[in-house]
Amino acid sequence: MTPETIENRDIPRPVWFLGLTSLFTDAANEMIYPLLPVYLSRVLGASAVSLGIIEGVAEGANSLLKVISGYWSDRVHRRRPIVIGGYGLSSLARPFIAITTTWPQVLLIRSLDRVGKGIRGAPRDVLLARFATPATRGRIYGFHSAMDHTGAIVGPLLATAVLFFAPQQYRLLFGLTIIPGAIAVALLFFVNEDAPVEPGHTSTPDTHVPREERDAASTGTARLPGRVIAVLGVLLVFGLGNSADAFLLLRLSDALGGATYVPLLWAALHVVKASLSTWGGGLSDRFGRKQMIVAGWIVYALVYAGFAWSTSAIVFIAWFLFYGVYFAFAEGPEKALVADLTPVERRGAAFGWYNATTGIGALIASVLFGELYERFGAPTAFLVGATLAGAAAVLLLLIPTDTIRNSDARNPGHQ
Repeated sequence: MTPETIENRDIPRPVWFLGLTSLFTDAANEMIYPLLPVYLSRVLGASAVSLGIIEGVAEGANSLLKVISGYWSDRVHRRRPIVIGGYGLSSLARPFIAITTTWPQVLLIRSLDRVGKGIRGAPRDVLLARFATPATRGRIYGFHSAMDHTGAIVGPLLATAVLFFAPQQYRLLFGLTIIPGAIAVALLFFVNEDAPVEPGHTSTPDTHVPREERDAASTGTARLPGRVIAVLGVLLVFGLGNSADAFLLLRLSDALGGATYVPLLWAALHVVKASLSTWGGGLSDRFGRKQMIVAGWIVYALVYAGFAWSTSAIVFIAWFLFYGVYFAFAEGPEKALVADLTPVERRGAAFGWYNATTGIGALIASVLFGELYERFGAPTAFLVGATLAGAAAVLLLLIPTDTIRNSDARNPGHQ
């Protein structure tokens, strides 16, 4: 392996800082999120309906702001201040759940937390693209996803440790989330948006974006490229079958006869995600984005079909852990594909719409899945999700994306 090849496989320092920021932020979030239903019901005396309202309003604001912040970052051509503002808002708002006395107060704080996420999402993804070449984007986005999932492992473990020494002290736990939140924001000040790209990561022209689209984008007159819109449409089809993981956990707890071991399996799932995401993203650099995304969606379809037809608890556990492979194959490569097909000047808008599309699709899917689950049973609901994933995989194959092959990985500027 040549030194140049080794450099191309390294993760640039700014990407490490962005990844660590996501790790600490997700750790803080996961210290709260799994316990929020218990806190609302047992401490504040709220109903299950209030939880649905809180999450629905919060995710709606999140999805809308992803689009707005993406367009704004394209206009001002500065990403880091917007990213710092988004992470800062979430980190500042989140600990105030500790002093809430009614569920509408939790709604306000949870909404501010999700507003921060909506603000930072698209500009952060554009920053990640800046420090990657066409031949390393999959690995870069996969690495960032791995750091995010690592935070989802650390958070529940920290929460468990706190509650072990301070049983049922939820307010204390929520207040302590200010520590990882502050660390997350501080790390962003080490990301120099204007720094030269490190050796081995020199930016190359977006040669798989047609020249007329690049020229129009540089003058600010372009809409999103047609292929990006087509990919977003297919992502919406997939998203309509991509319901909340809560339904997988519900089905799993039914199969296990209770929820005793579900938190442990939830942590194990994130171990799978964190372990494989960088590798999966790197595979898309070698073999093509579309191929890996389709493979991931097929894994998703198989898992949902397995959850529809399986009867053994051991088999359910195996399918649940296999579910982590879907994230490794699809999560990073999806973002890399958006970056591949979009001119640099329009990436903020593209990532805004990408994040909004996946968020809105998941929101609609969860409502539809819940209706199917209640009216027709779990097998029908999961089979519908599997069918939509399979249909999306076929549709994606029909879109000409000109994604990277082995020759491109060896020569990032070659097409």
